[in-house]
Amino acid sequence: MTSSPKAVLEGGPDGLKTRIVPITPPGIELRVAFDDGYERFKVTTRWQDTPEGNLPVYEWVAHIPAG
Repeated sequence: MTSSPKAVLEGGPDGLKTRIVPITPPGIELRVAFDDGYERFKVTTRWQDTPEGNLPVYEWVAHIPAG
């Protein structure tokens, strides 16, 4: 079984339930649904060791309200 690529989220609101998320496709901007909209993250050149392996780090950029 092949697992989908994942990334570590850095920054953003404290209320995000998970900091390791699937990314499809890897290497581009990521939007995570949260509260009344989305949290936007951008890929960095950094990697972080996690229980799920060495993963790319995406850092928080902004909150995008719904609508």
